[in-house]
Amino acid sequence: MLRSIKSLFVGGLVAVTMGSCWELEQEVLTGVTQEDLSNSTRPELIEVLKQSAYAAVVGNWGGHGGLYSINEVSSDQLAIPQKGADWEDGGIWLRNHRHTWAVGDGAYNGAWQYCFRIVGETNLLLQQYPEVEALGAELRVLRALAYLWLIDNFGNVPIIVETDRGGNPAQNTRAEVFAFIESSIKDNVDLLPKTNVKTNLNYWTAHMILAKLYLNAEVYLSTTPGVLDPSKGRWADAEAALDVIINSGQYSLTPNFFQNFSATNANSTENMFTLPYDANNAGGFNIHHMTFHYVNQATFNLVEQPWNGYTALEEFYNSFEAGDLRKGSLREGIQRSSTGVDLIDASAEAGDPDGPVVNFTPEINQLAPNAFRQAGTRINKFEVPLGSANSLNNDFPIFRYGDVILMKAECAWKLGRTADAIALVNQIRTRSSAPALTTLDADILLAERGKEFFAEGQRRSDLIRFGKYTAAWWEKPASQPFRTLFPIPQGQLQANPNLTQNPGY
Repeated sequence: MLRSIKSLFVGGLVAVTMGSCWELEQEVLTGVTQEDLSNSTRPELIEVLKQSAYAAVVGNWGGHGGLYSINEVSSDQLAIPQKGADWEDGGIWLRNHRHTWAVGDGAYNGAWQYCFRIVGETNLLLQQYPEVEALGAELRVLRALAYLWLIDNFGNVPIIVETDRGGNPAQNTRAEVFAFIESSIKDNVDLLPKTNVKTNLNYWTAHMILAKLYLNAEVYLSTTPGVLDPSKGRWADAEAALDVIINSGQYSLTPNFFQNFSATNANSTENMFTLPYDANNAGGFNIHHMTFHYVNQATFNLVEQPWNGYTALEEFYNSFEAGDLRKGSLREGIQRSSTGVDLIDASAEAGDPDGPVVNFTPEINQLAPNAFRQAGTRINKFEVPLGSANSLNNDFPIFRYGDVILMKAECAWKLGRTADAIALVNQIRTRSSAPALTTLDADILLAERGKEFFAEGQRRSDLIRFGKYTAAWWEKPASQPFRTLFPIPQGQLQANPNLTQNPGY
């Protein structure tokens, strides 16, 4: 794991720049040769080098303001209401929620740079150690994951590989990026280890990337953003990739849904690929600060005060059926100190019907400019141990087996096997004590994914695939189809004349 091998890094910093798309500094091993890495008695050197690329993935995923944020806040599940001067932030998160973002808004440039930093780290290692097969295959698949996020969020992006040597890279079409991701997986998957190390990609998680790509083929291969192209569907291919994972026997649903998000979730049988956050050695995951009220510092004896931002929408809260344990993903009700007895007084604003004692109720009075500071339920999915610091120890699940089951259900339903699809969805629902389904349609499937993967960074992509992302919801009117892609950031366009803005911007 990343947290256990950081001390193995030695040497200096190497700076590399390739056009406007990525610029990085990477810590590498000095004096390490191809022969060293090819020697089977030195596998730890390969592991250390790989982790410099994985560190870029851990990077800014679990914190506020990047790829995770723009995906979740632009969905029908979360918002960051403006509470007077708090969370005004130049209006960026209000625009993100309402789908009125501008090309100069910094969060989109941050998301772009995050993805291309992963591309840059992998390319640099591939340049330095081109003949080390065990290293190269995994890095190319990791790079494909970054391009999966890029094709999903930005559409037409430059494909940059290790043989490129600078300049302004040309922009590739979404179809070309799709083919690049597909070939990157297919050409390298059989070289990947069949070992279940959750913080590294392996044979089965490479198939998960491929399944995600195929599942969204109607989106990615459409020539018009926001318009699905059923002729491009790859449902059977997605199901075949998922079956490789299912038939491996490597993963299973955990009996307790919340075990996957606990502070000690490293050994979850369900989590497949995780980002190994560590409060001391690999910080950056601070969802508790992003969502909880300032006075929840006393609830968890936190080292620092939370920021009181991310809030669940009332309609999503109301979508849970009675008895569904996943509703515990939302923190609601009167808030108390860590003793569980003392009430917490926040001196609520005049007019707040919930009074001075902090009480998270589902209704949010408004998105801006004066949302009540205690309005709305909060993200409660990830365990927050008493005394937690700014960063949590929970590993963040990028892929988990529950998603494999629901993706296969979606494929089966699309391919006309409704009974099979219902049985698969009911596996997920039974685990959370939700009543079994007897019927299934697109709306039910989308709702099920929403409850299962709340706050895991998937909702925007799901909404687009189901044709619902441009619909109206709370404090958001219907948006234009071109908004299913974020804009190419203004700074990237200015730096690279070979980039063309996405349609509509």
